Amino acid sequence: MSALSLIFAPLVSWWVIWAGAALAALALILALWRGLNGWALRALAAAVLLAALAGPGLQSEVRQPLSDIVLLVEDRSASQTLTGREGQTDAALAQIEAALMALPDTEVRRVRVGDGADNTGTLAAAALAEALAAEPRDRVAGAILITDGQVHDVAQMPALPAPLQVLLTGRAADWDRRLLVQTAPAFGIIGEPVMLRLRVEDVGAAPASAPPQATLSIAIEGGVAVAYQVPVGVDLELPLTLEHGGQNVVQLDLAETPGELTTRNNVAVVQVNGVRDRLRVLLVSGEPHAGERTWRNLLKSDSAVDLVHFTILRPPEKQDGVPVEELSLIAFPTQELFVEKIDEFDLIIFDRYRVRGILPAAYFGNIRHYVERGGAVLVAAGPEFATAESLAYTDLGDILPGFPAGRVLEGAFQPRPTALGARHPVTAALPGGPVGETDPTWGRWLRQVALTSVQGQVVLQGAGDAPLLVLNRVGEGRVALLASDQAWLWDRGYEGGGPQAELLRRIAHWAMQEPDLEEESLSGEVEPGALALTVVRRSMAEAVGAVTVTAPDGVAVTLDLAETAPGRFTARWQAPAPGLYRLRSGEAERVVALGPAAPREYEAPVASETPLAAAVAASGGAFTALETGVPEVRQVRAGRPTAGRGWVGITPRGATATLDIRLRPLLPAWLWLLLAASLSVAAWLVEGRRR
Repeated sequence: MSALSLIFAPLVSWWVIWAGAALAALALILALWRGLNGWALRALAAAVLLAALAGPGLQSEVRQPLSDIVLLVEDRSASQTLTGREGQTDAALAQIEAALMALPDTEVRRVRVGDGADNTGTLAAAALAEALAAEPRDRVAGAILITDGQVHDVAQMPALPAPLQVLLTGRAADWDRRLLVQTAPAFGIIGEPVMLRLRVEDVGAAPASAPPQATLSIAIEGGVAVAYQVPVGVDLELPLTLEHGGQNVVQLDLAETPGELTTRNNVAVVQVNGVRDRLRVLLVSGEPHAGERTWRNLLKSDSAVDLVHFTILRPPEKQDGVPVEELSLIAFPTQELFVEKIDEFDLIIFDRYRVRGILPAAYFGNIRHYVERGGAVLVAAGPEFATAESLAYTDLGDILPGFPAGRVLEGAFQPRPTALGARHPVTAALPGGPVGETDPTWGRWLRQVALTSVQGQVVLQGAGDAPLLVLNRVGEGRVALLASDQAWLWDRGYEGGGPQAELLRRIAHWAMQEPDLEEESLSGEVEPGALALTVVRRSMAEAVGAVTVTAPDGVAVTLDLAETAPGRFTARWQAPAPGLYRLRSGEAERVVALGPAAPREYEAPVASETPLAAAVAASGGAFTALETGVPEVRQVRAGRPTAGRGWVGITPRGATATLDIRLRPLLPAWLWLLLAASLSVAAWLVEGRRR
């Protein structure tokens, strides 16, 4: 196959040629005005000269016809396994590929599309764009996509140079009932209802016999499921009350309806993080001292803490003769705080409090009952704790984890975690703490109250290995005793300071039963983008038993844990499939959701033209339902309809490859000169005869 074309290779710039043409035109006008008979010959001579300067030539090309390329994309995602779609895809793929191979000068490029990673669905548009980028666009005669139409990356669909033909799997009678969680809060306040907004709806050609109500089961933290009858096609608001802090897993199950496509979208898992609504802390300072501001700054720095702070500046025994009405001090509202509103506080801190008759004795019994009901008390003891004015001699002393020995240990000492404290989440891995046999880098404290009758967990020790920080549980509540008022030295950087803020924060939050600071806990850390789970078991014991992981289908797997840090045992496990998994280790139990409960592939399982409608229309293609049979493949010219009853078309592109190019001048240079000279002489002769 060859082609001939006229090209120009000017000997001078084009502006010179156009300037010469303008001068020739002026000369022609002048000749006409003067009435010269040879004007036409002179014009031809000028045209010959200008043509010679333009350098006309003949270019001949030897071209080889190229075959057309058709992109054949097969959707093999999870939704294509529903109700015979896999068989439809196999049959269509075999017949279409055979028909394309039978067409003259046609090549086929097959592209297989599976499930996208990280639950991204069917990424057929990206696969088609990648295949198109690998081929010359002027050879692509069309693309044929065998799918159910549920493509999740239509925004990545490329602009095709030829028609896109979509062969739809599925059946016109397909329908499905699905559960949609429309809104779910990421956080919820413990003890207060949070609202889930959900909907049960039918998609596709739902039959008239489909029941108008569905059975919805709800289970929190893997507990006993409660079933409800809910209407179909109506937005529902479901109130949930969170019982504990941290992750709360809510599983929603929709009972199967006969005839629906799949039950994979009948399950939803919602994870709501339980938080406290404004931690309320009552801080009672028995007297002004250097460490008082440390407590106040720590609690005020936390935006989630509402602090009520009282400092006793003028005890009852102080008689200086100043009338009460002239004092600017605020009276201590003891009855309101310790009787009427005591249960509103999450933590009560006694900071160097001295019993001097300000609080009636009965109030300390009320505080003890508050702890037994689930409250928390923290005592930061100073020298007064070793005297007769100690809190230990009140009804509160019955629940304190230590009794004063009557001595104050004066002298510098370095606080150190005990063997138990190295495992306890309150004191484990504090910044600058001991690592192996190395000593902590903390500064020393200068005073400590000696304790006897210690009960509970001693997590820090001080002078002479005496108990420094003791934690204990009483009833449903907790009590912490810090037998020193010297923590402020760390805050001031004495001898390098120490993790004062972190230690006091952990003590306070442990007392308020924060889940992250529980001594005995079981949790699962899910790796983002993978069905991998790291099981974490915290325990004060030297060894723990195996963890049993129960899959959604009831299959149980036993995992052996390894101690990766003091008191922390872990194991990594790869789950076989998404779902809700139950972890159990002794009395500890936890529910963890891995992956989506309903994969994106099953969110809309009914075949549809809607997602790809714009892309098909822009390319000039069409949709064909495979339910009616596999269509024939035809070649059609550009601009003609590309689909009809029982057939789809591709557009031959007629692309060629140039094998050889030859260039020769239109006339030799001497011939151009001879023609110009001859015409000029002829014009002169015509004009001479006239004269």
